[in-house]
Amino acid sequence: MFNIRNYEEFEKYLGKELGTSPYHKITQEQILKFADATLDHQWIHTDPVRAGTDGPFKATVAHGYLTLSLIPHLWKKIVNIQNLKMEINYGIEDLRFGQAVVVNSEVRLKVKLEAIINLRGITKATIGVDLEIKDQAKTAFSGRVVFLYHFLK
Repeated sequence: MFNIRNYEEFEKYLGKELGTSPYHKITQEQILKFADATLDHQWIHTDPVRAGTDGPFKATVAHGYLTLSLIPHLWKKIVNIQNLKMEINYGIEDLRFGQAVVVNSEVRLKVKLEAIINLRGITKATIGVDLEIKDQAKTAFSGRVVFLYHFLK
């Protein structure tokens, strides 16, 4: 992990891979809590018995949006953005889900700084993201996320 304290430090990484997070295990408990939080209780996520017999993966799978919601957590395991007044999730671009994440899989985030601009003192950073699944060739998803950073002077 490394620190970024201002636009100038961030800009030095333009076009470069910033790193890869540690692995995070997706448990059934996490899937169930996400189902409760989002009111999405589809059996493929919440019913291990039915998913084991009727599901295409023979186990439950994480919600696609659960995997997506891990970006902020895993991003902060790669880069420590400091000296902030505020950080805003601004957008998601070109997101594609590649394959399902089966319960108890381990995932990690790989990131690259694809674009950065200074909008009158606000840093707009576009980060290429790939959520890799341990021992799988295809990613869970790939896309770009956009953050706005309001650095302190």
